[in-house]
Amino acid sequence: MADMPAPCLTAEEFQRRLLTWFDQYGRHDLPWQSPRSAYRVWVSEIMLQQTQVTTVIPYFKRFMERFPTLEALANAPQDDVLHLWTGLGYYARARNLHKAAQVALEDHDGELPADSIEALMALPGIGRSTAGAIVAQSSGQQAAILDGNVKRSLTRLHAISGWPGKPAIERSLWALAEYYTPDTRLADYTQAMMDFGATLCKRGKPDCLICPFNDVCRAYAQGEPQRFPESKPKKTLPTRETIMLMLRDRQGRVWLKQRPPSGLWGGLWSLPQFERHGELNDWLADYVVSPERHAPLPSFTHTFSHFHLSITPQPVNCDRLSGVREDGVWYDVNDPPALGLAAPVKSLLSQLATFTLDPTPGPSR
Repeated sequence: MADMPAPCLTAEEFQRRLLTWFDQYGRHDLPWQSPRSAYRVWVSEIMLQQTQVTTVIPYFKRFMERFPTLEALANAPQDDVLHLWTGLGYYARARNLHKAAQVALEDHDGELPADSIEALMALPGIGRSTAGAIVAQSSGQQAAILDGNVKRSLTRLHAISGWPGKPAIERSLWALAEYYTPDTRLADYTQAMMDFGATLCKRGKPDCLICPFNDVCRAYAQGEPQRFPESKPKKTLPTRETIMLMLRDRQGRVWLKQRPPSGLWGGLWSLPQFERHGELNDWLADYVVSPERHAPLPSFTHTFSHFHLSITPQPVNCDRLSGVREDGVWYDVNDPPALGLAAPVKSLLSQLATFTLDPTPGPSR
């Protein structure tokens, strides 16, 4: 542990203080805690990446009702998985979850290899911290975690300068995380570390006055806990533009196309997209019978991690498509099929329905 900063407490004292706080103030009634299994912990951990607990809970419950076992998830169509994920965002998580279930079904006799960090990390979508959380909470074996909440807490406690995503700083934080991790009460300790960062050592306004570590917290001693952790250096996000075709037939159904399996909105169903109106016009001329074009709806922006997407919805009514197109489906907004939808598409379809589709909560844990 050559990269480890000087700890603020002995490991035993750190564990004692944290677990004493957790026993009184921690979250003990989360749906994935009872019954607790490697499968349920895994699904919850994937959902909780970049997403708040309050947002995840209803999604988790619906997901478990539909896919109560790893085998049920592995054998389900991807559309069913993405449909239940619609609104959680970061859809690669859902695709990886589905793929990992299929790999586990084939290579690990239908079970997660929850006794091995390395075997878990070999599955799609499972990194070191997620693997540690699964092992610690389901098997009780010693395994450290380092999610965003833990990074923030350890960075403040030790006043570690710099962006935690830098490899050298991340190595230091992993060394601290492993130093403090006990060999008993692993499930409680792991949940306590997540709860501490989420409910006490919060991003915006940490509750330092009631923190069990305020006498040893170096950021608090400096009088500026909110300076830690330092933010990732910002880049100006570029803006791209797209036209989304809202093509409706005489029955009021909307034409949707499935996105490619990887990349932007991979595997989800979306309105056809065009970069320019000329491309849209050519497509309408080639494939649409009796198109009736209406005025575009107001443009709006959907932001991804690496760019802004300016979307202009273009309504068009028609009699039908000329010929069968295998990459699309007519979507009945008033009797919607179970399809995974891109978030802005779900919002636009909700405006067309006589009733409102399920609301789309936005992500952060």
